[in-house]
Amino acid sequence: MGSIHQGEPHVQRSSSMTFALRWKRENLRLITGVAVFATAMCLMFLVLLHGTATKSISVVIDGQETVVSTKQWVLQDLLHELALDVKPHDRLSLPLDAKLQNGDSVVIDRAIPFQLTADGKTETYYTIARTVAAALEDLNVPVGELDKVSPALGSSLFRHDPIQIVRVMKTLEDQTESIPFDTVQQNDANLLKGKEQVVAEGREGILAKKIEKVYEDGVLVSENVVDMKVAEESVNRVVALGTKNPVVVLSASSPNIDEVTKSGVTFAYKQILNNVSLTAYSIDASSTGKSPDHPAYGLTYSGTRVTEGRTIAVDPKVIPIGWWVYIEGIGLRRAEDIGSGVKGNLIDIYFENLDYAKRFGMKRGYKVYIIGKDKPATN
Repeated sequence: MGSIHQGEPHVQRSSSMTFALRWKRENLRLITGVAVFATAMCLMFLVLLHGTATKSISVVIDGQETVVSTKQWVLQDLLHELALDVKPHDRLSLPLDAKLQNGDSVVIDRAIPFQLTADGKTETYYTIARTVAAALEDLNVPVGELDKVSPALGSSLFRHDPIQIVRVMKTLEDQTESIPFDTVQQNDANLLKGKEQVVAEGREGILAKKIEKVYEDGVLVSENVVDMKVAEESVNRVVALGTKNPVVVLSASSPNIDEVTKSGVTFAYKQILNNVSLTAYSIDASSTGKSPDHPAYGLTYSGTRVTEGRTIAVDPKVIPIGWWVYIEGIGLRRAEDIGSGVKGNLIDIYFENLDYAKRFGMKRGYKVYIIGKDKPATN
């Protein structure tokens, strides 16, 4: 009987647990639905709270900052709320559809138009830069080291300001030019007076130059010599000038030049010899080379016998044999003899006295008139 009494409470507890499990199974879907609904309501509340919360936003326009309070949470809506018109060339630090957070900063840089003239064309551009250099860099416009920019790169840039870039290019060119030669004249005693003869031909030299040419926008504006050297020297032209007096071949038909009177004698002459040198000789062997037993002893080249006051030895190429001459300071003489040492403007005068002939020496600077075959008559 004791075992039956203990079993009854056991049956009652099992029935209670079975009921609880059955209730939970039947209401689990309801519990889950209630939980999901509660979570969704919380989220909606939070979103609504966030969307209607007031935010503090820093708006910087061209460097000027203004802090605004707004409930907008998209940048485009904020700009519309502030009546801020953003042009196509203006620049924003955030995209228009950016979500705003409390404490965000929005930077707006206003673009300004300017005119750029470069590379042969003029166009209008927009930039947020405020200096010439920054504007060109902003547009990726290259500026060469030699290029000219107006206004200067460091100048401030304002709306509609014109900027001009002049492209500058320098080139180096090699050029050559000829160096003229000089003509050098030199006297030549073997060449007749008035004659010229080329001794050496001249040759032009070569001068090498480096020319720097400067172009502005393709137009040559200057050129300068930056280096110059002689690549090849010129060679002078050498010309010989004759100084030799021409030998005049006199004959009986040669015309008289003029008529003069000397020492009481009037005569016509065919030629004047200037700067004639005089020497003297005698009949002895030391002068003529002929001893007294020589068949031609005392005879001249012309066959006459030597006579003081008449006979002279001459160069027959200058004074014809047998012609009379007048030697200033000496008188009338006749060309009758020749000598191995008598050449050109030299006259050897005959004297009977050997000692006097030796002492005579050589006298220079005489004028001689060549008369002809006939001896002038004394006035």
